[in-house]
Amino acid sequence: MTKFDYRAPAELFPSRNRKAKQLVKYRRFDTAADAIQFAMEELPTPALLGAVIEINETRFSHADIRELYESPDYPLKRQAMNEASAPALAIDA
Repeated sequence: MTKFDYRAPAELFPSRNRKAKQLVKYRRFDTAADAIQFAMEELPTPALLGAVIEINETRFSHADIRELYESPDYPLKRQAMNEASAPALAIDA
């Protein structure tokens, strides 16, 4: 991915999941870093999987959001992700 501006304003469009108990709505953030952090650390997995962040008319899917969050350039301190947003771990039996 090319150099990304984590300081740009961003909009978060969570997926519309009828089964989700909590309704997560469209949100605007002062910075892309804040939007990415919210998506990765607060959104439940069903909402994250269909989520889109729009920055300067460019849309980023949930895979892009994860890549930006895991990038060494990500400027915010990473916290433990919401258990529902954490990737599933394969367990060898």
